[in-house]
Amino acid sequence: MEKLTLKIGEHFMQVMCASGDVIHMLKTHFQYFDHSFECQPDLAILLEDGYGTPFVDYEVHILKEGNQISFLRADYSIQVDDDYKQATVAVHDELALKHALMNLYSSFIVHHNWGLLIHSSCVIEEGRAHVFMGHSGAGKSTAAKLSYPRKLLSDEATILKITEESITVFNSPFRSELQSTDHHENCPLASIQLLEQSRSNKRLKLKKAEALLQMTDKVFFWSYRAEEPTKILRLLKLVVNEIPVYELHFQKNNTFWELIS
Repeated sequence: MEKLTLKIGEHFMQVMCASGDVIHMLKTHFQYFDHSFECQPDLAILLEDGYGTPFVDYEVHILKEGNQISFLRADYSIQVDDDYKQATVAVHDELALKHALMNLYSSFIVHHNWGLLIHSSCVIEEGRAHVFMGHSGAGKSTAAKLSYPRKLLSDEATILKITEESITVFNSPFRSELQSTDHHENCPLASIQLLEQSRSNKRLKLKKAEALLQMTDKVFFWSYRAEEPTKILRLLKLVVNEIPVYELHFQKNNTFWELIS
């Protein structure tokens, strides 16, 4: 059994796992510290492999029994106490591992009113973060690729820390294809773009109510309690009250940055 401590956002996740393959996956994609690193973990995870079947679909079944919450998908299983201190996670393969940890981390940060995990990409320009979101196929990964050589904080799932005073984006280990070069980076959020591919570049600022409506279905979250959507809505309101949200029509080249910079 090997012990690793993962750092995601500001949080330390202590992982115990007997599978060398799973440990290798974690070391490849996450900022980690070995067994010699001592800290009080925010969440302790027992991680197992050999679970279930390959990916079937995104449907997650949620059960609540006593103080235990279960998130079940064909290729992963999560059991976590309702204080989000201890969890057992079983996965089928690397895809299941990523999705299970996304599910668990998203639930963890919402539970603690710390922030949200947003389906989007995010790029740094002059020390400030700019988020690109949209429906499937809108061009989130395309916008991220076209933004090179600017640094990326995410290409699939963006980590937002949300407070009354500030919105901060943290480097996300939950990547689709574009890997991180600096696990430690975080930046203040400067803008959000809702993407539409177009023959010409145009950026239109949205009213707060419209921005809030557009963002509600972009949060990675699996709700099991009635009060949770209210938590998410409160956090999103803090975002749209502080951060300008735009509808960005963009050509498939890097000239759209002229509208953002």
